[in-house]
Amino acid sequence: MEAIIVLEYSDEKTADGIAKAVSPDNYKTPPGLFIKTTKKDDNVLTVLRNKGKLSTLIATIDDFLFCVTTAEKTLRIAEGK
Repeated sequence: MEAIIVLEYSDEKTADGIAKAVSPDNYKTPPGLFIKTTKKDDNVLTVLRNKGKLSTLIATIDDFLFCVTTAEKTLRIAEGK
């Protein structure tokens, strides 16, 4: 199973910050699970692959989006918005 998530931002700086914030997930995954996040222009692209249950993929997507939301809030606070 595979999911591709594309997040669009208003500028490259924000996209870069988000991609860097969630990129540690690229390296710390359990066996059978693959996550790769990259930045391209104003977009953050994430590919998630799972060889296990659908419920695991859904939970991983949920966790990933929670991390993105936290990173977005942190950037807003750091920028004083």
